[in-house]
Amino acid sequence: MDDERYPIPAADHRSESVVQRSRFIATVGEAATVEEAARFVRRISAEFADATHNCWAYAIGRPGSTDRVGMSDDGEPHGTAGRPMLTVLLHSGLGDVAAVVTRYFGGTKLGTGGLVRAYSGALQLALEQTRRAERVDLADIVAVFAYPHLTQIRLLLAECEAEETAQEFGSDVTLAIRLPRSRVESLRGAIADVTRGMAVVDVAGRER
Repeated sequence: MDDERYPIPAADHRSESVVQRSRFIATVGEAATVEEAARFVRRISAEFADATHNCWAYAIGRPGSTDRVGMSDDGEPHGTAGRPMLTVLLHSGLGDVAAVVTRYFGGTKLGTGGLVRAYSGALQLALEQTRRAERVDLADIVAVFAYPHLTQIRLLLAECEAEETAQEFGSDVTLAIRLPRSRVESLRGAIADVTRGMAVVDVAGRER
């Protein structure tokens, strides 16, 4: 897997299952920061404010990363919901992912083992159906060069998965360019070759 690219949820997804008359609703979404994960949890919990439990977990960063994780059993016996859900997320192959599993109690106690299986199973079902997108670490650069090189440099942009975000045509051409961070140095080198070192290329860090 490319160090600067990894799969994330493309959009929120929800699935539902019933275990011994208890209703489990699993909602999965993308969260690039801890703050976004907290907002996701609040939003889903508010939507199901009348539920017996809204248990949650999140894992921010690359798939399997434990640097920024969180979880809650939301009143279920300790370790029966949040921790199993986090384990499922860490093995899902997705990064920047948050999940809430909502339970409406159906009158039959499931026991600790049953709860672990129910919460894990509900989340796994939702993850299996979740569409995936790709997180790409992006950078912004500004290139200033003479007009005769414009056509060649625009061809280079396509080769480097880069896009123009702004243009300015004065005494020289100024292009604001966004591209995968891993392609920055190769594009800088290519621009230098095309312009025989006469272009000015400034790099400004930008991540998303």
